[in-house]
Amino acid sequence: MFDIGVNLTSAQFSHDCDEVVARAFSAGLSGMLITGTNPEESEAAQQLAQRYARCWSTAGVHPHDSSSWSLAVEEKIRRLAQMPGVVAVGECGLDFNRNFSTPDEQETAFSAQLALAAELNMPVFMHCREAHERFMTLLKPWLDKLPGAVLHCFTGTREELVDCLNHGLCIGITGWVCDERRGLGLRDMLPLIPADRLMVETDAPWLLPRDLSPKPASRRNEPAHLPHIIQRVAQWRGEDAQALSARTDENVKRLFGIDF
Repeated sequence: MFDIGVNLTSAQFSHDCDEVVARAFSAGLSGMLITGTNPEESEAAQQLAQRYARCWSTAGVHPHDSSSWSLAVEEKIRRLAQMPGVVAVGECGLDFNRNFSTPDEQETAFSAQLALAAELNMPVFMHCREAHERFMTLLKPWLDKLPGAVLHCFTGTREELVDCLNHGLCIGITGWVCDERRGLGLRDMLPLIPADRLMVETDAPWLLPRDLSPKPASRRNEPAHLPHIIQRVAQWRGEDAQALSARTDENVKRLFGIDF
């Protein structure tokens, strides 16, 4: 089982990163994709991916950090994206929920990263929150120029999911689906996702599954909790967890062009 979204550069992991990674692989993970969210974090993610076996990384600018986008930032992301172990451009996209960067700044950075991914023939690792219509408007012209795309941490509506699937996107599912307050709608949508388009992730250190038992002493999420998410997703899809894990691994290998 491969975790496509681990924010291993977070300060929450700074004191015990080695132990976190060891616990993940002891729990049965087959690999991890370490998320880059700005130039500095993307560089750190690439270094961590080189440090740990069966780890890869992304290079990009998150919508929250889009106000920093410039030609110099673009060149740094281009350089990082071509370094060993970097397998996708992103995390990029739109987030109109919090607007830490303005919508215009987000759209500029997202469009530039889609163009960069097309130039480098790399898949994109994307984020979208409360921005679906504009997100798809910007993305659709690039889809036939990209080798693939995944919308990570999907939390949208049924109509938005169907639209994403109709345009060939892979969908990342996190422990959000385990939340009895916010995740019930997503839980009901799980069977709509074709098996060859489904990926799983923790988005650690965030989105600790609320139904873990016993509950961890810390609210910090870890990639070692991915088996729990896989089991729950398989349960709600009516599938065998081991078979689902193997299928999501194949999806990862196909999208990111890696082997593990």
